Amino acid sequence: MRRARELSRADQAEWDQYARLVRPLPGRRLPDPEPVALAIPVERPAPSPLPPSRPAATKPLEIGSQPGGVDRAAWMQLRNGRMPPARKLDLHGHSAERALQALEAFLLRAQRDHLRCVEIITGIGAGEEGGVLRRELPHWLNLPRLRPLLLGAAHPHPANPGATRLLLRRPR
Repeated sequence: MRRARELSRADQAEWDQYARLVRPLPGRRLPDPEPVALAIPVERPAPSPLPPSRPAATKPLEIGSQPGGVDRAAWMQLRNGRMPPARKLDLHGHSAERALQALEAFLLRAQRDHLRCVEIITGIGAGEEGGVLRRELPHWLNLPRLRPLLLGAAHPHPANPGATRLLLRRPR
């Protein structure tokens, strides 16, 4: 059996203010208000300070540049394509907006699953600078919500800039 939740005075006041905005549908009327038990405020101890979190990555991630915190052997494996990706995300045919959403969901899922290396395929694209997705990927990887997930990024083969391998941070 569920216990009725008691509201504090502040919560009750906020609810009353919100409830005044509600209007019944045509042909209906509002139900009679039910009495609500107000909770007596309980003195609670101050919350303990949170453990120190990892400082946010401030240095921008550059595709192909060895980042700090990655040893030379791991970097060379990633850079030379010898570190196999655990998963791949192919963004061919996506609009930029859908590609960013797919990338974010993919990276969050990969880190949650404790994956170390993943590959993002944007395709080479037309023109000198490549396609939209290939041009935007470095910017997306440096977004504040994605950058903390990543350690490094490299093209696994110099002749194929349409694929990028990412080295993920281990979740703490």
